Amino acid sequence: FGFYLPSILFYSILNISIMKVVLSLAAVLSVAVSSTSAFVVPHAGNALASSSSTTLFSATMADSGVPPTSSESTDTADVEIPTNLPSECGMDYIPLATMLATGQLAEADQFTRDALIDISGAREKKRDFVYFTDVKNIPATDLATIERLWLKFSGGKFGYSVQKKKWKQSKGDFEVFCRKIGWTTTDGEVERKKRWFGASEFIYDVKKAPEGHLPLTSALRGTSLLKNLLNHPVWDNDDWQKEP
Repeated sequence: FGFYLPSILFYSILNISIMKVVLSLAAVLSVAVSSTSAFVVPHAGNALASSSSTTLFSATMADSGVPPTSSESTDTADVEIPTNLPSECGMDYIPLATMLATGQLAEADQFTRDALIDISGAREKKRDFVYFTDVKNIPATDLATIERLWLKFSGGKFGYSVQKKKWKQSKGDFEVFCRKIGWTTTDGEVERKKRWFGASEFIYDVKKAPEGHLPLTSALRGTSLLKNLLNHPVWDNDDWQKEP
């Protein structure tokens, strides 16, 4: 018995040490899992609110999903639908004019995004989205036509030129910009981007929506697309405002 005692003590100590290591690893893993589920990592383009505010940011427009396909229309009895709508790409903008004139803003919003895919050449590249490097291929004539329609039927409230003004007022801060045009909402003390999926949180109503609220531009791949649209050469002068 005396001969085996050291061996028994050695293996007992070894087993205890192994158990301590296992328990330590389990504790680390437990903390890691709980941390992952407890916090939402914000998008790289987001920033935390200033220390003077208790509001935090979470979720981006990357979580927005798919916008609604319809909105409530209005009577068009006294509305004149323009038909002289220039396009360098042979694009028919009468449907857009009709949608905007009848208050079908969700449809007009979707039409605008689809049109950008066509006139930027993205669809020819077998893509169903516009990349920021495609913006330079968008003809000024077409972007001007789209913009005049949005301005005309929103009373100057919606359009890329309106968003450009808001962007300048925000000094290029995407979070401030989103607040100004109503692209954010608050859940308790957490501020987040509004969602498209399910019951859309965006406002398809000229009277109720803030200036610059529409058209929507997805930030799924970052804010470069929006920035390039707002910096398109068409806005370098006021020629785009001239009716054809």
